[in-house]
Amino acid sequence: MQHGLKTKDENIVRPSGFTQPSNAMDVPRAGVAKAKRKKRIILIGAVVLGLILATFGLSRLKPAVPSVDRSTVWIDTVKRGPMVRQVRGLGTLVPEEIRWIAAQTEGRVERIIVRPGAHVEPDTILLELTSPELEQAARDAELQYKAAEAELTTLRATLQRELLDQESSAARVHSEYQQAKMEAETNDNLKKNGLVADLTHKTSKIKAEDLAARDAIEQKRYVFAQTSIEPQIASKQAAVDQVKAGALLKKDQVEQLKVRAGFTGVLQQLPLEVGQRVIPGANLARVADPTRLKAEVKIAETQAKDIQINQPAAIDTRNGVVAGHVVRVDPAVEQGTVRVDVALDGELPKGARPDLSVDGTIELERLDNVVYVGRPAFGQENNTVGIFKLVAGTSEAVRTPVKLGRSSVNTIEIISGLDPGDQVILSDTSAQDAHERISLN
Repeated sequence: MQHGLKTKDENIVRPSGFTQPSNAMDVPRAGVAKAKRKKRIILIGAVVLGLILATFGLSRLKPAVPSVDRSTVWIDTVKRGPMVRQVRGLGTLVPEEIRWIAAQTEGRVERIIVRPGAHVEPDTILLELTSPELEQAARDAELQYKAAEAELTTLRATLQRELLDQESSAARVHSEYQQAKMEAETNDNLKKNGLVADLTHKTSKIKAEDLAARDAIEQKRYVFAQTSIEPQIASKQAAVDQVKAGALLKKDQVEQLKVRAGFTGVLQQLPLEVGQRVIPGANLARVADPTRLKAEVKIAETQAKDIQINQPAAIDTRNGVVAGHVVRVDPAVEQGTVRVDVALDGELPKGARPDLSVDGTIELERLDNVVYVGRPAFGQENNTVGIFKLVAGTSEAVRTPVKLGRSSVNTIEIISGLDPGDQVILSDTSAQDAHERISLN
């Protein structure tokens, strides 16, 4: 038999238990390997085709709609009607009249008499300072003033004596002139009758003329002495007044070592301790009138542009609400806020005191017949934002572009995108920014 050829005995079915002789060999059947390879290729192709179809099918599926618990979101209904525009900010109550008491001179705190919180009157002594240098300077200034006054008194006496001397001299010369004049007239008469010598007549006449000139000069000197007294005294008086003013200043500074309140109110601050050294101009204490308070409210700079003087306001002291009006708007922005002063028109509730924290609400304007909704947690006025609007009859909400208008504390105007009666989600939905539709559970 040739190798690879089958015999007839190979197709005979052998009974059970029959054993092939050990020297027999397996002969492969023709076409079996080819059939297996073909079957394997078909199977792999079917698997790849299935994966392609599955991938294409999944890519055509819409993403699953995320679900949100209804109880965790804020839903509001769009309305039409009047809307009050308001802005709100935190603030404090401050006195309308505050006085800082400054040190007038350098000194050391000797004694603190009144502590913060006490009611004080204008003459109430708050604390006492000591300054040996100032006290010595005040004594020296007082002595200089007394010496200047003594010099002024001496000058007055001297000028008065000189005036009297000049008056006496003028009177004596005037008397001599009158005598010489009478003698000259007598000699004139005697000369006419030839009873007096010519020389004697001329001598008496010259004497009378000389004394007349001296009399005129002495009278002028007297008048000058009389009129020059006042300027000399005034000049000296000015010097005395200058020294007096210095002495009084020093005396006042010594008096101001006893620091007084200055007006009726409550002592708010006294940031000093016994033994502390203070310099001129340093703030020693602050006194305020607690019965006249105003509110200082800080409004965000983005909301403060429409605030005007005399706009109505409401101040919540957490123990009552007080009506007021805007009296001042700070022109500067500090840390992103604008300070607004509100005068209180109503009576303050119990417990209202300086530095009390308050909430201030300022009414900007009243809008009639506008579409509005509660102010969302996102988006600012005059902007377009995406807001989830509830689909009627379903539990889903779809993102809708909405143009916002003017805003208030709790509401905002709707320019377009929503109609009255629409329900929208006003909560922060930033977690669903990638989705245009959500489901409410």
